[in-house]
Amino acid sequence: MEKPVYLDYNGTTPHDPEVITAMRPFLEEEFGNASSSHWFGIAPKRALSLARKQIAGMLNCDPKEILFTSGGTESNNHAILGIAFSRKDKGNHIITSKIEHPAVLDVCRFLETQGFTVTYLDVDEYGVVSVSSVEAALRPETVLISIMHANNEVGTIQPVEEIAAIAKDRDIVMHTDAAQSLGKIAADVTALRVDLLSVAGHKLYAPKGIGALYMREGLKLPKFMLGAGQESGRRAGTENILELVGLGKACEIAARDLTKNSEHMKKMRDKLHAGITERIKEVKLNGHPEKRLPNTLNLSFKGLEANRILEEIGLDVAASAGAACHSDQITISHVLEAMHVPLEWAKGTLRFTTGRMTTESEIDRAVKAVISGVSRLAQS
Repeated sequence: MEKPVYLDYNGTTPHDPEVITAMRPFLEEEFGNASSSHWFGIAPKRALSLARKQIAGMLNCDPKEILFTSGGTESNNHAILGIAFSRKDKGNHIITSKIEHPAVLDVCRFLETQGFTVTYLDVDEYGVVSVSSVEAALRPETVLISIMHANNEVGTIQPVEEIAAIAKDRDIVMHTDAAQSLGKIAADVTALRVDLLSVAGHKLYAPKGIGALYMREGLKLPKFMLGAGQESGRRAGTENILELVGLGKACEIAARDLTKNSEHMKKMRDKLHAGITERIKEVKLNGHPEKRLPNTLNLSFKGLEANRILEEIGLDVAASAGAACHSDQITISHVLEAMHVPLEWAKGTLRFTTGRMTTESEIDRAVKAVISGVSRLAQS
């Protein structure tokens, strides 16, 4: 039986073959501890240094500004909790948006139980946070702004550079969750002017369980993990050499092939969109039509239910739902709710995301499956 066409690259990505090749020696031979002073620690220590340089190369920063973590969730937690508690003497107010990933929103909600106040900014119909709304939310006690680089559900790219400029003028720390944008659009921390940026390996064709946090030099955060002195004393725990080698290589590839990969993903995305809308009229695009990740296509099918569509196309296409319909209730994603997508549209929302490995023949198969599945449901 032929596997379904994989169109859920924003959910997770396969391992890039070059990433697997780079990791293999550290799975088969080089098992040493990078902290060891003897011969077996030499190759792991060099690999650790190289991976840090590769990530820094992609982000255009100093390798010393890269901290390895277990993934995007830890990076977000470390950034937000670290700034909040270390700057509590300066203020207790945080600004974020209503469409952030739960790894940001849940951290902010926790901080509200610890004496902090959080402003959750609205977005417009395209899922964009306005710069003016950030300015209006500022208070003398604001210590942190956390706005994602690009949204994981609808792909909308946020005006991070302009927001960061506001933060800089007021000595407020600026964090961005870039888990979804890396490898799809440029993420130069110097151009973005952010102080903290989160990286997730498994969104970047590297393994799950590895990530990184960019920390601008001079910014001090409390230790997130206590123990020995790894990561220059910033995060204890024996380094996950196998996976950080994979992340480093993935970042090198992302920087090297950014234009080529971005253009390919966009071509596949647009082909899918055109194929579906050519035959199905009651369909709506969610997210900004232009300022959007090149691989992300979030579509609402009027009057249908997302889980029913996925059931119809599941043998042919792997995608994700923007709503869950149960016997007694419909749960709409918080992103669609924040964008005020009408219920008759929102309940039938699917996210299709293309990747480097997506082929034209796969898109043709996916278009055929979606048209067939949606048509059957519409008729019934």
